[in-house]
Amino acid sequence: MEPMVALNIAILTISDTRTEENDRSGQQLVECLSAAGHRLADKRIVADDIYQIRAIVAQWIADAGVQVVITTGGTGFTGRDSTPEAISVLLDKHIEGFGERFRQLSGEEIGSSTIQSRCLGGLANATVIFCLPGSTGACRTGWEGILKEQLDSRHKPCNFANLVIPGRGQHG
Repeated sequence: MEPMVALNIAILTISDTRTEENDRSGQQLVECLSAAGHRLADKRIVADDIYQIRAIVAQWIADAGVQVVITTGGTGFTGRDSTPEAISVLLDKHIEGFGERFRQLSGEEIGSSTIQSRCLGGLANATVIFCLPGSTGACRTGWEGILKEQLDSRHKPCNFANLVIPGRGQHG
């Protein structure tokens, strides 16, 4: 089997209350990507503000050193939850199946409450972006149930890793 290609992944926690000391979801994602053999390109925490979120993610999309962006938080319906509104306008292509698959997996864990998850995925400038809910359980579900395989360049019949690795997929 061919070796896995390590990707450069940026993690953004979206919350009005989290700090580096209590950002369990962001830290869990860092641990998951590291355990899978990927590299942490950057990690930040931002308030749940459409324009602050959009500015950071747009910066990462423009950075050739970032191949994947994973956000956690701001995907619900309450108060200031605005991640989908911030990110969706930046996407060149939406990955409709990501949200569908996430809610299918999540439904096995939390039942009908999963319909309140507005997680999404997409592609922008050869950067793949995934927006997960803010709970550690949701991050674990998203990573273990979808992202771990889809960010592994060896996963068949297809994966998102090969779209963002130079020379393997579509770029630009």
